[in-house]
Amino acid sequence: MLSLHQLRCFLVTYEHGSLTAAADVLGYAQPSVSQQIRALEKSLGAQLFHRVGRGVVPTPVADTLRPHAERTLAAAEEARQVVRSATALETGTIRFGMFGAAHLYAGAGLVADVLARHPGVRIELVGQNSSDVHEQLRRGYLEAAMIAVSAVQGEGMQVIPVAEDELVYVSAHPERTRTPVTAHQLGTTALVLSETTWRATDPTRIRLRQMVHATGIIPESRIEVEDVETAVELVGMGLADSVLPKGAAVQLLPRLAPNATWAPLRPRLFDSLAIVHRTGASLSPAARLMIELATARVRAIVEEADLTEPPVV
Repeated sequence: MLSLHQLRCFLVTYEHGSLTAAADVLGYAQPSVSQQIRALEKSLGAQLFHRVGRGVVPTPVADTLRPHAERTLAAAEEARQVVRSATALETGTIRFGMFGAAHLYAGAGLVADVLARHPGVRIELVGQNSSDVHEQLRRGYLEAAMIAVSAVQGEGMQVIPVAEDELVYVSAHPERTRTPVTAHQLGTTALVLSETTWRATDPTRIRLRQMVHATGIIPESRIEVEDVETAVELVGMGLADSVLPKGAAVQLLPRLAPNATWAPLRPRLFDSLAIVHRTGASLSPAARLMIELATARVRAIVEEADLTEPPVV
């Protein structure tokens, strides 16, 4: 029966034109290589080499066989790599970048999804803000991530859109959310904003500043906090209003600010979320798994938010 070992001996002999040289390259005794070639010839029912002096010359059959043998060995090596990667996926570490409020969209649920498929893996969800995650991608610390499209700067990154999450104005004062909120209202209302460490680079805050600047007002937040949950709690206390993705509002307001409601902005603004990785990168099975599961979770939450009406308070 034809074997990969026989094909390997054949290719090395073909390349070097000598059974002795092939044996040296392969680390076998010369009689062992000769035996493998004879077994291959018997299996194929054709002669592959003519002996000429101390070397060998390939026959036309050998010339025909060579490209097929190369493809067969390459396919076998690819199969080994796939199995090796799959084995590593079962017991290795999966590291994936996520935007700042990702825990509201995919965090614990995403980890549970991964562990349901691969209970032996170790998981790292990395990132506090989209701009921070993008920098880690750029430096090669992360293989792939889900972040806001507006955080992607420069060339060399492939962006695969996932979902559009609308930004909404949230307030515990019902009269402020009866109609869409304009840029002028944003600039004249006391706001609490999250992601304060990244206030200069956070893509959502940059867009809000640009929106208000267009009215001639210099925007200034009343309260700065790190996490969106604290911002929502302060909204519920009536101490300030805020702007956040509708997906986050749908999940947090019932729990942290049940007396609050929301309204769209005018003009409407959206956070575009996307999978981002280096252009032309060959993604590992672990990265592809995280992309698949994170995409499904985020899309489900954003689609649910799109269908949700503001609470009546």
